[in-house]
Amino acid sequence: MRWLQRRVCLQAALLRAGGAGLQAGPRTASGSPGDAGELPGELDRFGGVSVHLARHRALHELDAAAFRKLLQAAIRQWRSEGRVAAWLHIPILQSHFIAPAASLGFCFHHAESHSSTLTLWLGEGPSRLPGYATHQVGVAGAVFDDRTRKVLVVQDRNKLKNMWKFPGGLSEPGEDIGDTAVREVFEETGVKSEFRSLLSIRQQHRNPGAFGKSDMYLICRLQPYSFTINFCQQECLKCEWMDLEKLARTENTTPITSRVARLLLYGHREGFDKIDLSMEELPAVYTGLFYKLYHRGLPESYRATTGVDWMQPSK
Repeated sequence: MRWLQRRVCLQAALLRAGGAGLQAGPRTASGSPGDAGELPGELDRFGGVSVHLARHRALHELDAAAFRKLLQAAIRQWRSEGRVAAWLHIPILQSHFIAPAASLGFCFHHAESHSSTLTLWLGEGPSRLPGYATHQVGVAGAVFDDRTRKVLVVQDRNKLKNMWKFPGGLSEPGEDIGDTAVREVFEETGVKSEFRSLLSIRQQHRNPGAFGKSDMYLICRLQPYSFTINFCQQECLKCEWMDLEKLARTENTTPITSRVARLLLYGHREGFDKIDLSMEELPAVYTGLFYKLYHRGLPESYRATTGVDWMQPSK
C-alpha cells in the first residue's frame, strides 16, 4: 500500500511566552498554514497524517517535555478529526524527540541514514499500516559469450569455501536490475556487458545476510562487449572465462550457479527464447512514471491487438 500525500494544515499552538501549555488548533479553512505556531502536516488518501519535524523551525528550540505536550495535544486533535494514523518523521539531530513520542504510543516504522519514522495507529482495531521494506535485492550477471561458449565466473575472497559463482551484488535504490548486473560485473571483473534478459529469481526468508529479512536474488543474462579481465582483488580471489559445459558439470560451485549454467546451456542449444524473460517498459498508473515488466516473449499478433476476435483460433 502506498500512502499518497497532499498538502494540508494540521495546526497546534506552540508554547506561548507566558502560556501554560501547548494546544493543537483547528485546521484553517483553506488547508494552508496560518499564523506562526502551527504544525503543518500532510494528509494521505487513507486518512493518515504525516508530520516532518525538519520543516518546523519553531520546534528546534523545544525541549523533550515541551514537545511531548505539543504532540499530545496534536494527537487529541487528530483523533477528533477522525485521522486513522500519524506518521512522525524525526531528523537524526532531533532524536531527543523520539522518547517523548514513544511514551505517547508511537513505534518505530523504519530508519534511514539521517532520519527515523515513527507511527501511531489512531483508528479502531489493530493497526493496518503497511510495513516497511522486508526484502533486499541481490543481482548477478551471467555474462555468456555464445561464440566461445564461455561464461564469466568468480570466486569470492571472503568465503569459507571458495566456489565458482556469477559476479553480482546488491541493487541500489532506484536502480533497475539489469543496470545492477552490468555495474556489479564491471566493478568485480572489469568486463563490460549489456543486459539481455532475466534468467531466474530466488526467494529466501530469514536470511542472516539480510539482517534476518527476506532476500530476492536475480540472475540476468548479459552479453559481453569487452573480454579482458581486471578483477577486484579486494572482493574476488579468482576470475576467469569458463567453458559453460564445465561449469554445468563442476561440483565446485553453488547449486543455483549450477542450475543457471544448465539453463544457459539449454538456451544456447535450443534458443534463448525458451529461457529468457525479456524486459518491456510500460507506463504506470501514476502520471509520468514507468515500470519494467519481465516476461517470456509474446508473438507480435498478441502484443499489438486490443480486440477480442484474436482469441478465436483460426480455421
